[in-house]
Amino acid sequence: MSENVSPRTVTPEIIPQASTSIQQEPVKPARKRIDSVDLLRGIIMVVMMLDHTRDYIHYAVFQFDPLDLTKTNTALFLTRWITHYCAPLFVFLAGTGAYLQFARGKTKSELSRFLVTRGLWLIVLEFTAVRIAVTFNFDYTFLGMMQVIWVIGVSMIVLAGLIHLPPVLVGVFGVAMIPYHNLFDYIPALRAQGWQGPGSAVPSVAEKIWMILHQPGLFPIGPHFPSPLVFVLYPLIPWIGVMAAGYAFGALYQQDSQVRRKRLLTIGGLATLLFIVIRAIDKYGEPLKWARQKNAVFTVFSFLNTTKYPPSLLFLLMTIGPAIVMLAWFEVASRGSISRFFITFGRVPLFFYLLQWLTAHSIAILLHLAFGKPVRWLFQTPVSWFSNPPQGNGFNLAVVYASWIAGVLLLYPLCQWFAALKQRRKDWWLSYL
Repeated sequence: MSENVSPRTVTPEIIPQASTSIQQEPVKPARKRIDSVDLLRGIIMVVMMLDHTRDYIHYAVFQFDPLDLTKTNTALFLTRWITHYCAPLFVFLAGTGAYLQFARGKTKSELSRFLVTRGLWLIVLEFTAVRIAVTFNFDYTFLGMMQVIWVIGVSMIVLAGLIHLPPVLVGVFGVAMIPYHNLFDYIPALRAQGWQGPGSAVPSVAEKIWMILHQPGLFPIGPHFPSPLVFVLYPLIPWIGVMAAGYAFGALYQQDSQVRRKRLLTIGGLATLLFIVIRAIDKYGEPLKWARQKNAVFTVFSFLNTTKYPPSLLFLLMTIGPAIVMLAWFEVASRGSISRFFITFGRVPLFFYLLQWLTAHSIAILLHLAFGKPVRWLFQTPVSWFSNPPQGNGFNLAVVYASWIAGVLLLYPLCQWFAALKQRRKDWWLSYL
């Protein structure tokens, strides 16, 4: 996902987003890594670890959804809500990174091969290293969860074919998928009947395919139960479109910095404004309706509470829009020790992603052991967690935050070392981590 750009001339192209038309404007490509992109990626990676730390350590993780306004509190809601920015930007910036690899000198054939092989590698990682880090067991009656690494892997394989089209068409494909996939919400025939547990009907092949494409759910991979179970948390649509849009977005980084910054502000501002307007109308682009709550703060929370699985149009506008504005700001604010701290993580995202699961999980085990709380569930599969949730587990939110900060600080030296290694050496395998 490196963003180094070679000095060869690249004709930049960018898609129209919202109602803004951006003209092509050839300039000299940047020679160095794009710190603003690494900074944003690093921040979202660190915030992602907060969510996973909460999954293992907060006492209420099995009691209620932290976004349930009838049960949550302000701190818990915001702790969960801020992590909504992570997955969309992880996927979007993966697409941007692919474009920048082309810009720095890879041919489209070379980039296609890399995207296919790296995509396959990520899918393998999802069902091996990630699965083991999440569960700390080898019980493959639960094959695993199809999470963000899986969806990035498949999206890369699709992008490997799309990049042979002009970037503007890749962008049109991606941007079209983002708003129009919510039309599926109005077609009852497309709703698959998910598996409800032993004794219930196993979904048909067509239903399983639809769940992989657009509807989260659990199902046995075979025609009958028992057979290994898989949980689709990240269906492919519209994530494939998010990566394609990110690829086209990368063309902005071939333009003059002043022009680019203005366009970032325009695109991000329009996307954010669209979120506010469409959400206020509340007729399309989000299955969950907002409503007045017990006070103004919770009414705002209802307005912001959008659907992640699969990500609705409004979820993606709410997250990607402000993030693009942040990219504009980071162009002039990506210096200093705090920025360098996050940039380090942003340069090794997959390395950090794998380690943060291990770290958050291990800290949770140590805490539960130290305070005499149940530990067995931390070595079970998610199916066991929800079918037989532990009693007396977990700690308050202050412990979650302390554990998260400790985990991030523990990982910083390792990520700093690996980032330096990737900068010094160009071994082919380093691009796969």
